[in-house]
Amino acid sequence: MQLDDYFDFLADDDIRLKGTRVGIETILFDYLFHAKTAEEIAKTYTSLSLEQTYATILYYLHNRQTVSAYMSDWLEWSDRMRAKQESHPRPIVEKLRKLKAEKLGKQINYAQVSYR
Repeated sequence: MQLDDYFDFLADDDIRLKGTRVGIETILFDYLFHAKTAEEIAKTYTSLSLEQTYATILYYLHNRQTVSAYMSDWLEWSDRMRAKQESHPRPIVEKLRKLKAEKLGKQINYAQVSYR
């Protein structure tokens, strides 16, 4: 297995599958945290081949310590970005939240109406 055949190493924290914008974290998250098989993952991400999926899992298995650190860094970064988005939502997100709250409020009011 030649790594360059399967991966683009763009940076220490950015490894992608060759010819795609898909990072290895996408496949490995499903494999490690959702216990999906390579076949299930390949069916989910139709732009990837089964061979690419297996190559990513094999890369992880042969470089467990390094890739585990990569995944840990990615999860921490994801958590920080999610928290940032929640604390500073875009205006459209605020508008959608308000509309949802109003809709739920109306549903609650309907539920409280008694029919005698």
